Amino acid sequence: MSRPNRTDRPYDIVLFGATGFAGTLTAEYLAAHAPEGLRWAIAARSEEKLRRLRERLPGGERVGVLRAEVSDPASLRELAEHARVVATTVGPYLTYGEELVAACADSGTDYIDLSGEPEFVDLMYVRHDARARETGARLVHACGFDSVPHDLGVRFTVEQLPEGVPLTVDGFVTADAMFSGGTLASALGQFARGPRMLAAARDRARHEPRLVGRRALAPAGAPRYCGEIGAWALPLPTIDPQIVRRSAGALDRYGPDFRYRHYAAVRHLPVAVAGVAAVGGVLAAAQVPPARRWLSERLRPGDGPSPEKRAKSWFSVRFVGEGGGRRVFTEVSGGDPGYDETAKMFAESALCLALDPLPATSGQVTTATAMGTALTERLRRAGIVFRVAATR
Repeated sequence: MSRPNRTDRPYDIVLFGATGFAGTLTAEYLAAHAPEGLRWAIAARSEEKLRRLRERLPGGERVGVLRAEVSDPASLRELAEHARVVATTVGPYLTYGEELVAACADSGTDYIDLSGEPEFVDLMYVRHDARARETGARLVHACGFDSVPHDLGVRFTVEQLPEGVPLTVDGFVTADAMFSGGTLASALGQFARGPRMLAAARDRARHEPRLVGRRALAPAGAPRYCGEIGAWALPLPTIDPQIVRRSAGALDRYGPDFRYRHYAAVRHLPVAVAGVAAVGGVLAAAQVPPARRWLSERLRPGDGPSPEKRAKSWFSVRFVGEGGGRRVFTEVSGGDPGYDETAKMFAESALCLALDPLPATSGQVTTATAMGTALTERLRRAGIVFRVAATR
């Protein structure tokens, strides 16, 4: 459908949750990199904190301030009606996110978040995708380290391979960084809700149109030693392969039969075994409320490492793609994934939706589907590396 003209709205972008740790980093990035003339605002429940943040931002006098609260649907609807794009860092999204998704879907407002919560994403599809398609809103989840490097990295890899043939891509993640408090809270919440997460996925499958004449799969895979990267490959239980699979289902360029597998890459076997044991321990602890609370208190949402610690952090995602007799090795890499690069990806996603000429999409869509090459080029200019390492 044609997109509605919303240039009469007061703001191009509204950042909700701007006074939290990730929100503040995103606000600082926007203040430093937004083009001249961008109309944007910061929003949260405390007007006092918002004004203090605005005072610290370069050019803050041009930044609007909006008070909104997750427990006040009317304030969220007003926020959505004031913006062309709403970017929210307020999680866990399963607890705090739906009212804003609903407001954006109803208002024809583009929406992005940092959610890595599969249950939330599936529920939002079932409840709000149809309405967003009616109004022209684009609902784009997982616009941080979950899942931008993986989603765009797979698309970048696919573009190096022949068209119209079956394709396979494996992704291998390595990083030296600290998890964010919000990521930990979301992960613990999802681990504790296994049956409900599966129920939401099945409900979504009943509502989604089935692919005709094509396949797009993202099986979990099995732990193995991968000689191509010289490391042990451990399946990662994240939302990333689901996002990639949906991009592959939406875009014919991924070929008639596509498969993606997602791994953590660990060089030494004892470390790999310890990692599997640690994940199992967290899964078990998440089922027990006192243990879950204890874990969540180790790193609270809104907490984060110092700039010095973040400056030493990094990530790399290596991809091995095959199809049509060709094999390609690619990489997406950057700095601190949990905070600095997530804020960069998030802010650039908002700018991309607000400012760039993009494919005509609506409803719940992925970064690769909605923004694709335009966002990849933005991130390259911002310092995130997309490169072809080798071809055979």
